[in-house]
Amino acid sequence: MGDRDLEFAEFVDANAARLRRTAYLLCGDWHRAEDLVQVAFLKVYKSWSKVSASPLGYARQTLTNTVIDESRRFWRNERPTYPLPDTVSASYDQDASMDLRRAMAALPPRQRAAVVLRYWDDLPIAEVARLLDCTEGTVKSQCAKGLAALRGLVADQLEGHR
Repeated sequence: MGDRDLEFAEFVDANAARLRRTAYLLCGDWHRAEDLVQVAFLKVYKSWSKVSASPLGYARQTLTNTVIDESRRFWRNERPTYPLPDTVSASYDQDASMDLRRAMAALPPRQRAAVVLRYWDDLPIAEVARLLDCTEGTVKSQCAKGLAALRGLVADQLEGHR
């Protein structure tokens, strides 16, 4: 293995879990998150010689763009269901009903990306703006709208289970 490949392999080992968590928060599905991270790593590998200054930032931006691009595809609206509609659920899972992940999944992709990058990855507004290729004001408004929507969705979930 060459120096380039070894350097990239070390980068993947050091950052795969972090990027997988970010991808999960962006898309709400662990399997899809794994696929998205693999796609992002492939893109980063292709550009590895150009990104050596800030590979994690480049990988994070590539991942965010990949998630947003994929969410625009028409087949993303299909959702598998479990349990199957013709079967009866044996038990009711109260924890799942108040799941923040469901609320996150209801956010539009750019709002979800802004909220995850800003509050989960704890990135400064300027960095989130750079990653999303927008102004800092747009990041602030996307975060504000996203947080307001999350509050409303979680409140609705709480009301529905009282």
